[in-house]
Amino acid sequence: MSTNDTPNPWQRLRYIAGGALPASMHPWVIEDLTGPGAARRYMLRILIPIIPPLCLFLLIPGPLWMGASMMALLYLPLIYFTAALMYVFRRARLAKHGLDPNLADQRERARAADARAAYERAHGRG
Repeated sequence: MSTNDTPNPWQRLRYIAGGALPASMHPWVIEDLTGPGAARRYMLRILIPIIPPLCLFLLIPGPLWMGASMMALLYLPLIYFTAALMYVFRRARLAKHGLDPNLADQRERARAADARAAYERAHGRG
């Protein structure tokens, strides 16, 4: 991949915010959404930017634990739903870029095929 095939900082911000990248960057998009570390990148891109606005709860008058608990009441379900919707989100992002949504589970299919082949070799069926 050449340097022209990776997004510049402005394109990257737009991409993180949900925008589509040019077709020349499709290999980068596929690698970003399906490659190693894709789940980690997805979780960090959603869970880190929300922390500063949640910290505003700490400015509410009263004990510190009250503001922290209000933050937790919003942040913990966000973690759960972010993880639960990861597969749906990745498929939607691939489709938004005009790519095949089935690429989202390409690694899982390859892993399952390898496991099946190993099973068949171990049990004399291959």
